[in-house]
Amino acid sequence: MQQRRLGRTDLSVSRICLGSMTWGEQNSEAEGHAQMDIAFERGVNFIDTAELYPIPPKAQTQGRTEEIIGTWMRARGNRRDVVLASKVVGRTANEWFRGGRPSKLVRADIVDAVEKSLKRLQTNYIDLYQIHWPDRPTPWGANPTRIGIASDQAGETVDDETPIEETLAVLGDLVEQGKIRHLGLSNESSWGVMRFVAASERGDGPRIATLQNAYSFVNRTYEVNLAEVCQREDIGLLAYSPLAQGYLSGKYDHGALPKGSRKQLFDRLQRYEKPYAGEAILAYNELARQFGMEPALFANAFVTSRPFVASNIVGATNLDQLAMALDSADVEWTQEMQEAVDAIHQRFGNPCP
Repeated sequence: MQQRRLGRTDLSVSRICLGSMTWGEQNSEAEGHAQMDIAFERGVNFIDTAELYPIPPKAQTQGRTEEIIGTWMRARGNRRDVVLASKVVGRTANEWFRGGRPSKLVRADIVDAVEKSLKRLQTNYIDLYQIHWPDRPTPWGANPTRIGIASDQAGETVDDETPIEETLAVLGDLVEQGKIRHLGLSNESSWGVMRFVAASERGDGPRIATLQNAYSFVNRTYEVNLAEVCQREDIGLLAYSPLAQGYLSGKYDHGALPKGSRKQLFDRLQRYEKPYAGEAILAYNELARQFGMEPALFANAFVTSRPFVASNIVGATNLDQLAMALDSADVEWTQEMQEAVDAIHQRFGNPCP
């Protein structure tokens, strides 16, 4: 599988990154191990996880996903072959991450997160360590997660907002200690990315290498401002939710609700259930079928083919889904496909930011 360089780092990663957020909830340890085995046999070398996982976030399950990855790497003895990415939670009122208190992006909380992740992952370093969402309130268009500070009004400040420079300095110390190699952001805005870049240029900490934001047919907001920021600053996009949490697989078309699906189990897909989202999703899924493809293959191929996507983070709950996601790296994305996709985009825009 073709690899791409992550920003200005020495890391080269596969065009497909294996997402892991179902392991420990919808998937067992054995199933997670099987997914990693198959993905790496197909040329994947990149795994993305987080201290938050599995999804949905719960005190009872938090950290299980990292544990599953840790037991797999230990059993296979392949840590050196894995580019491993994890994340620290942003500001949250949920107290289970820090043993009974809310969490922010301050020194004590970041150090606590890293140490716990290293223990669960059974490793002494993390290749790419990402801030899962900002410490500050941000507009919904910046793709913040609802577990963060959604109770605050978007765009407002909070009295004890942690300065970006302070957070970056802590992460810089962890790089110097060898516990993390490179830094990334997630669910960030153009303003936030540039503030991190400016802080690093002033010497406040290491340079950001990646940005992990949602990107799919129904959410191309990255192209508006972030694409130029990241291109000019050599920051690689790690695209998540290429299937819009399953909607672009076609399984929910016409109101279907498959047993065992994320929607049926957890009903947490409201981001992809906004006005006009259903019409847009159905249009893309029907277009895929017109090109003779399964919608999931078509949607993943679109994301994987984008020149600004360093790696497409795919997720699966069974091996058939995984195989189709991996196959997207081999799809030849044509001008005809792009023009047809853009025509739908002109009609519906970004209904699911």
